[in-house]
This record gives sequence, C-alpha cells and structure tokens, in this order.
Amino acid sequence: MSNLAINVENVVKSFPAGDTRTYALKGATLDAKFGELLMIVGPSGCGKTTLLSVICGTLKCEEGRLTVFDHDLRAMKEGQITRFRCENVGFIFQQFNLIPTLTAVENASVPLILNGVSTAEATRRAGEVLEKVGIGEKRHSYPSQLSGGQQQRVAIARALAHEPRLIICDEPTASLDAATGQKTLDLLKSSALQPDRCVIVVSHDNRIYHFADRIAEMEDGRVTGIHNDPKNYHHA
Repeated sequence: MSNLAINVENVVKSFPAGDTRTYALKGATLDAKFGELLMIVGPSGCGKTTLLSVICGTLKCEEGRLTVFDHDLRAMKEGQITRFRCENVGFIFQQFNLIPTLTAVENASVPLILNGVSTAEATRRAGEVLEKVGIGEKRHSYPSQLSGGQQQRVAIARALAHEPRLIICDEPTASLDAATGQKTLDLLKSSALQPDRCVIVVSHDNRIYHFADRIAEMEDGRVTGIHNDPKNYHHA
C-alpha cells in the first residue's frame, strides 16, 4: 500500500459573488501521508477551511485532481461521496457541534448509527471511546453539564468512534485554554494516529504546531510551503 493517503493537485474552488466569482482555492497542491498529523496554517481567508471541505467532499472543486484513499472524489456521485465520508471521515469542529439534547455517549454514537450499527452496539463502542479519551464517567451527562475541555473530549470521541481513516480538525483548540489545548492534541496523536490513518488539523494556534509531523503553509488560495521540522517552525 502506498504511504500516500491524500493527493491534491492544482485544485480550484470558487464561489459566486454578484456577477463575478471569488476564488478560494487557486491551484492548491498538497499531499498527506498515512500515519501523520499534517497541520495547515495561514492567515484567515487564505482557503484553509475550503481546502478541508474539498478534501472530505463537502465541497466540489471545479478543476484539479483530488484522490483520497485511492478514490477519485471528482468522479464520484453525490450519494457515493456522502457514503464515503460517513465511512471514512471523522470531524472535530472548533465549536464542538454537540447535540444539546443528547448525552455524551449518545453524541459519540451518532457516526456509528449513521453507518448502520445498532443502537446497543453503537452505545457500547461509543462508551469505550469515551473511556479512552478520559471522560467515561461523564457518559450520561448532557453538553450543558460539561466544561469546554470535557465537551472537546466528547467531540474527539465522536470523531473516532467509527474508526475513520481520515480525521479532519478545524481549529480544534481555538476555544480551549493552553493546557486543555495541549491535552487535546496529545489525545489526537495517541488515539487517532495509526499506520492506516491520517489526521489533518487547521490551526492558528502556534502553541500546538510542534505536535505536527509536517506543516503546510497557505496563502491566497495556494499551498506556499511544506515544513518538515515543525518544532523549529515559526510562522511570520
């Protein structure tokens, strides 16, 4: 098996803006490898989140090549992409996006149920993942009863519960204090990173750059540099 999990070549994505179009991606090129945590950094509005959305198939690009786990996403129909995403992608959002009327274990079991797992089995597996991320004792608590750090752990458990091969994280530490942010990345490194998995993190938080295996720098819709030594990386 190739070590390449994701291959993005010269991808273009634009959005209508009145009589014209605004280009969010202007020929972005990026590779991501199995077994690595790749961090994407750059100023607000440079196309980081758009690139994530294209990689996981929630947005379609107009030009370029996009291969994820040897699947050509541009050649797949909408229903195929939705199924592919359900089976292969786990999401961790900045604002957690937990469902307020569901307990921690119910929130974490949602991706499993979407993939056809029975409620009982989904609850069992979700509970195991909550234990793994250190919040098993809060399994029956609702989001409103949890601290920000605890909610983040539930969000991580939800992303990992169905054992996806790709974990997508959009500003996962933006709402967290420094210590909790460090613990979050520790959890991602220890729980998510396996030889057959890939983790991509978009972040402005230079406190966590050293967790990356590589850093991709973006500017104005393009990937402008790849840095293989994150511990010595200092973004201007």
